[in-house]
Amino acid sequence: MKLKTYISVSLFILTTITSFAQPGKQKRADTLFNKFSFVKAVEVYKDLIKNNYNKDYAVRRVGDCYAYLRNPAAAAKYYKRAVHQDNVPIEYYYSYAQSLRGIKKYKESREWMRRFKDSGGVTNTGRFEKDLDFMSHVFSAKKQYFLKRTRINSKFSDFGAVEHNGKVYFASSRDEGVSVKRLYGWNEQPFLDVYVAEKGSKKRITHASKLKGDINSIYHDGPVTITNDGKTMYFSRNAANKFGKENDKKGISSINIYKATFIDSIWTNVEALPLNSKNYSTQHPALNRDNTKLYFSSDMPGGEGGSDIYYVDINPDGSYGDPVNLGNIVNTSSSEGTPFINNEGILFFSSDGHLGLGLLDIFGTVADENNSITDVVNLGVPVNSERDDFCFTMNADGVTGYFSSNRRGGRGDDDIYEFYRKPLLRVRGQVVDAINTKPIPNSIINLYDDKENKIAYLVTDEEGFYEINIDRNQDYKIVASQDKYIDDYRKFTSKNLSSIESEIVANLILNPVQKVDVLAELNTIYFDYNKHNIRKDAALELDKIVNLMANIYPEMVIRIESHTDSRGTLSYNDKLSIDRANATYEYIISKGIDPSRITEHKGYGERRLTNGCQDGANCEDEDHQLNRRTQFIIVQIE
Repeated sequence: MKLKTYISVSLFILTTITSFAQPGKQKRADTLFNKFSFVKAVEVYKDLIKNNYNKDYAVRRVGDCYAYLRNPAAAAKYYKRAVHQDNVPIEYYYSYAQSLRGIKKYKESREWMRRFKDSGGVTNTGRFEKDLDFMSHVFSAKKQYFLKRTRINSKFSDFGAVEHNGKVYFASSRDEGVSVKRLYGWNEQPFLDVYVAEKGSKKRITHASKLKGDINSIYHDGPVTITNDGKTMYFSRNAANKFGKENDKKGISSINIYKATFIDSIWTNVEALPLNSKNYSTQHPALNRDNTKLYFSSDMPGGEGGSDIYYVDINPDGSYGDPVNLGNIVNTSSSEGTPFINNEGILFFSSDGHLGLGLLDIFGTVADENNSITDVVNLGVPVNSERDDFCFTMNADGVTGYFSSNRRGGRGDDDIYEFYRKPLLRVRGQVVDAINTKPIPNSIINLYDDKENKIAYLVTDEEGFYEINIDRNQDYKIVASQDKYIDDYRKFTSKNLSSIESEIVANLILNPVQKVDVLAELNTIYFDYNKHNIRKDAALELDKIVNLMANIYPEMVIRIESHTDSRGTLSYNDKLSIDRANATYEYIISKGIDPSRITEHKGYGERRLTNGCQDGANCEDEDHQLNRRTQFIIVQIE
């Protein structure tokens, strides 16, 4: 019996720990997905499926991951499950149709394409028929990014924004506040300098916002990238020729990469990197997450054509390795540039050589389990437009960042745009006791869709909290359960919410079961013949009552009823039962329970026998024992 109890408790603890871990795993999976780290995301989503946590959602995400990873067979397997889910977003019909084409199941593919159109879906059929291996539709099937207003831009050129420690660094040709402006002959705008502003600040950006130190020169400077410790900055700068001019003999400006050190609140000690050359440009520096590689673009000889993206190793002694070309999956015969590496090691870049919407478009890369780049994905609208889009950067959260564009409708030449991904919607809340408002840990939470299908299961934490991601445009019911309580539920909807809303709060209040069954695990206490002292077994039961009254039901009020068997005179038994009631009462209040919470402690002698052992009956002692008892009646629980 002890072994069985131990196993049961162990399984409960394991289940509870697993349930607690699932919301964190889902956040991790979604963050990895947003950061294009699809291989890692697949494993976490599969673990959620295994634990039946928001399973439908995780199934759809696994299908999306495999689509990005150019694995149509695996994608089709999960999309097949997804399209049979209730209220599945219709873009998954399209995704399933595309994955079926990838495994040459054309008849089935056309059927699901028809269902997509019949459900109101709109797509370019010609492109669908032609792009047998073009899986970027998964990304562009619904709007992934949204734009928000930024106060950075001026009527001049502004681009290359990157966040670091609460500040935004960017390049700008504004020169507001300077009486004599240096104009660049190419576009008759002032030369670029590096500016810095507090993130979210409404303060006007002027000449005073220029970066302090030696980075800004008489030529173009920026954009920049900064090491994790904030002590080293790499940046682009025009390389002056031997005549001290910004252009070479052909009138073409070459660009090199420099680095500076942060000393005494200014950037100084500027030095050129050894990878620079007077014969070609190196520009657009970007660091990987542990600052061991420096990425850049260059038109150096030996590339795929135009400008390519390269990296060099940064050695522990500060020296640099040889440039490595990223190869023809990333680079084309046209131009690639403005690389950025997010904190999951995923590369983003701009290109006019890959299939895009306009001139320069922004792309993300897809890597396999060996971290080798296997494909690129166009980020779609509104990040990309019919004009030049470049300098994409992503913040550590994976859902916000910046890019630059010279699209129509901007304020100046190049403008900085701030983006966000529509935040995943979650429902969260706390389960509390209706009587004392204390949190109820380990409450069972079940989430149902509008057809009463259970779609998620979890357990509240030690403070009674829960949270889980949900789909938008759905109706839900959430139910909380716990032993000794009446279930509570809430119905809510995620329909018609704005794109920036990220959570719905659904607190649940459980009422204790309002009957004697609340104390079902408490046994009646018994006494020895002709005695009223509290036996050891009785003390154990009384300690349970004390715990309930002190810690679980602090408003509960009880009364005590004590009884005797039929042996002895009526008056003697009345006194003995009163002594037993008093002994029970004294024991409970000695443990700190307020006496006012025991309305009475009364003895009934032999007047309420539980069996037929009245005077003169032939009963065994164990039968008489059943009448020598004290019982507890709940007077008030709320």
